[in-house]
Amino acid sequence: MNTTRRALIGRAAGLGVAAALPGALLAQTQTPTSPRRFDPRSGDWRTFDVTTRVELPAITSPTRVWVPLPAVLTPWQQTVGHSFSSNGQARLASDAAQGVRMVAAEFRAGVDRPFVEVSSRVRTQSRAELGGGRPPREDASTLRAALAPTRLLPTDGIVRDTALQATRGARGDEAKARALYDWVVANAYREPKVRGCGEGDIKTMLETGNLGGKCADLNALFVGLCRAAGLPARDVYGLRLAPSAFGYRELGGNPASLKGAQHCRAEVYLQARGWTAMDPADVAKVMRQEAPEWIKRPDHPLVRPVYDGLFGAWEGNWMAYNTAHDITLPGTQEGELGFFMYPVAENEDGRFDSYAPDAFKYQITARILAA
Repeated sequence: MNTTRRALIGRAAGLGVAAALPGALLAQTQTPTSPRRFDPRSGDWRTFDVTTRVELPAITSPTRVWVPLPAVLTPWQQTVGHSFSSNGQARLASDAAQGVRMVAAEFRAGVDRPFVEVSSRVRTQSRAELGGGRPPREDASTLRAALAPTRLLPTDGIVRDTALQATRGARGDEAKARALYDWVVANAYREPKVRGCGEGDIKTMLETGNLGGKCADLNALFVGLCRAAGLPARDVYGLRLAPSAFGYRELGGNPASLKGAQHCRAEVYLQARGWTAMDPADVAKVMRQEAPEWIKRPDHPLVRPVYDGLFGAWEGNWMAYNTAHDITLPGTQEGELGFFMYPVAENEDGRFDSYAPDAFKYQITARILAA
């Protein structure tokens, strides 16, 4: 077997310490009727080894695979390094426009049991920007990009009309962000039947009035409305790695099997805070799926901790891959991806179904390293 293996190590330096949740992991079986209060504290770094293994079915035509890498470097995440192996031709790659990093592998027709395995070591901690402190200056081009429309996130028409209506009377960027966060929580909802994390087609959601979806729909709706209201905002695409310190079953991941643990979060840029964490989609998830009944009020005792806590904070049981929209994978023969947080493969018949990991044959696991 002709197996290639590469290791790419990088060190993160000069990162400040952001706010973090208590480090003890609560059992996912904790009763959801008594959620833990969201109480960020600093310095709670954890290190994870995250492994994605793609095993393709027998192939009769040349096949390409792309596996996303956690490549962000922020005060709340450090990417330490990556390694990968394959019995095809595998390499480190990025898209041409946005610098999204990935491992790309190619297999010729007839390769026996084609596979690619990618491991990344990341350090994460929780964050809470609303506690004060002067934010670092952001590059003007980054802010312009976070205001621009994308294929699935237009900023005109019904999106702009909705944003202006939702922020009517709000003064200042933080008040506008709060109004839009509350609007999404009040009007959108978690729809468990949606496949994967959804698609994020916010114009269609608003035009049809069907505001049900999952994280890539609901947080995209928040991001698009923010941009339409003049607030720089971006989706952050990633993966849950461990149980939630809140004690919520639905907000954690099982490290032994992270299929389906992909999760999109959001950030909005506030002048007094810098990039600020948001996650109205997880509020909606708790309302719909944490209890047997569908909870309709964010002030319900079960929901209130995340409703209050996820405006301006998120916990570090999650890692980010990238913040990109409209990605063209290097070497693809298919169209753009709206976002990239799942393994992707294609052959002469088209793309495999990334939302069907058992049929596509990929698995993701995480190992929490000792402090």
